[in-house]
Amino acid sequence: MVSKKALIITDGTESIQSIAQEISGLMTGFNVDICSSQNFDGKSLLPVDTFFIGCENPSPQSFSFIEEMLSHINLASRKCGIFSNNDESIKYLRDITNDCEADVKELLLLTESELNVSFIKNWLSGVLKCL
Repeated sequence: MVSKKALIITDGTESIQSIAQEISGLMTGFNVDICSSQNFDGKSLLPVDTFFIGCENPSPQSFSFIEEMLSHINLASRKCGIFSNNDESIKYLRDITNDCEADVKELLLLTESELNVSFIKNWLSGVLKCL
């Protein structure tokens, strides 16, 4: 059986990487790649069924390519999960994913002290619904 593919794009900060690792660990049946925005080339997004994007602060410099790419690509067939430990970053991520038309329904806002596996699992099931 071929597993589904997922990509998690982060800003590379320690707190966001921790959340990405938790998400990845809960995604049974998926081949999950985690990449920092500095190493993101765009092509890795094409073969995935779902993708996640997270950053600690809004508008990190390393997200400029991602912002540009998401404004010119149609990802309507893909699920997208947005996560951060900062409310302003959640708003920023929601804004940059609007144009690509990815199916963004679930937003995850939590701090490292709130890294609650059952909370993340619940959020993840909402993102992956119907996949």
